[in-house]
Amino acid sequence: MARQEVRFKYVHIYNSRHGRPYAYYTPPRGKRIRLPLPISSPEFLAAYVAATQGQTVRRTSSPQQGRKDDFNTLLRLYFGSSLFMRLSPTTRSNYKRVLEGFCKKHGDRPVSKFERKHAEAILGRMCATPEAANNLMKRLRMILNYAVDIGMIQQNPMRGMKGFISSGDGYHTWTEAEIAQFIKRHPFGTKAYLALMLMLDTGQRRSDMVRMGWGDVADNCIAVRQQKTKTPLLIPISNDLNAALTDLPKDAGTFLLTEQGRPFTPAGFGNWFRDRCNEAGLPHCSAHGLRKACARRMAEAGCTPHEIKAITGHKTDGEVRRYTAKSDQMHLAKSALAKLQSNERNPKSANHPNQVSKTME
Repeated sequence: MARQEVRFKYVHIYNSRHGRPYAYYTPPRGKRIRLPLPISSPEFLAAYVAATQGQTVRRTSSPQQGRKDDFNTLLRLYFGSSLFMRLSPTTRSNYKRVLEGFCKKHGDRPVSKFERKHAEAILGRMCATPEAANNLMKRLRMILNYAVDIGMIQQNPMRGMKGFISSGDGYHTWTEAEIAQFIKRHPFGTKAYLALMLMLDTGQRRSDMVRMGWGDVADNCIAVRQQKTKTPLLIPISNDLNAALTDLPKDAGTFLLTEQGRPFTPAGFGNWFRDRCNEAGLPHCSAHGLRKACARRMAEAGCTPHEIKAITGHKTDGEVRRYTAKSDQMHLAKSALAKLQSNERNPKSANHPNQVSKTME
C-alpha cells in the first residue's frame, strides 16, 4: 500500500492495492489505530482526539456519533498538531496557559457557532486588562485559523479584528537606581547578583539564560541559540559578568543552580527571582525587565539598532524601538535642547550685521 503524509501528527493515509484509502494514527511507541474518513470530518476529529489519548472510537450507525466540534476538541487537536510541536517550549507553555484558561469558561462552545460578536463580548469584559485581552485575541485568532485549516469551520470570524489600544509599555524597564537598589540588597557573591548580571549583561530571555554554562563559553563569549527564535548569538562577556562568573565551578552544567543543585526551569527561575525582587523592595520589577534594561543601556550609550540586535537577538528595528523608545526620546530631547541653547548663545537673525551686509551685497 502507498502511504501519504497528512498534516495531523502521526496520521498517515494508505492506499490499498485497489486504490481505497485508509487512515491510521501511528505514534512511534503505541498501537496503530484506524481512523474514519474523510479527513477533518466530525467523526475523524473525534476519533483522532480519542486516539491521541490511547482510545478507540467505535463507529456506529448513529449520525450524531462523535460530532463534537467544541473548543475543547479543537484545543486537543491543536496541541497534538505538528504546528504546535514546532514551537519553542516556552511559547508552547504560554499558548497553553492562555488557551486552557479560555476553555475553562468556554470549552463547550461549538466552534462552528462561534461568531465575531461572541469574541467581542468576551474580550469586551476584559477591557480593564487590555494587554491580557489582546493576548487572548491573538491566540483565539490563531486557533480559529487552525480550525479553518483542518476543515472544522469555513472561515475565521475573528479575521481582521483589532485589539484594545494599550497605554502600557509591557514589562517595566529597570532604571539604574533600581539596579543599584537590587545590588545593595543582593551584593556581589550572591546567587541573586549572578542572576542579575547574567540577565542584564547578556540581554537574553530567562528561557535562554537558565541554560547558560561553561560549555557555552569560548574566546570570552557566551554562545546562545535562542529557544524562541532559534537565533544563534555570540555575546561578549562584560567585565562585571566575568567577575561574577570567575569563581563558579567549571563542572556544573549551568551557571545558575537551584538549592537542590539542579538547573532552573524558566518558570522556576521566574518565581525565584520574583522573590529576590520583592526582598529588594522592587515588586514592580521582573526578570524580563532586565532584558529591556540591557537594550536601554545600549541605546543610551549610542548603539545603533543593528548593534543592539546583535546582543538581544531581535529581528527588526521596530522590536528594538519598543524596548528603547524612552531612551531614544530622551536623547533626541537632549540634542534638541543643546541646539536650542547653542542658538541662544549665538543668535542669528535677519537684522544681524553680517546678514545685513550679505543681503546688501
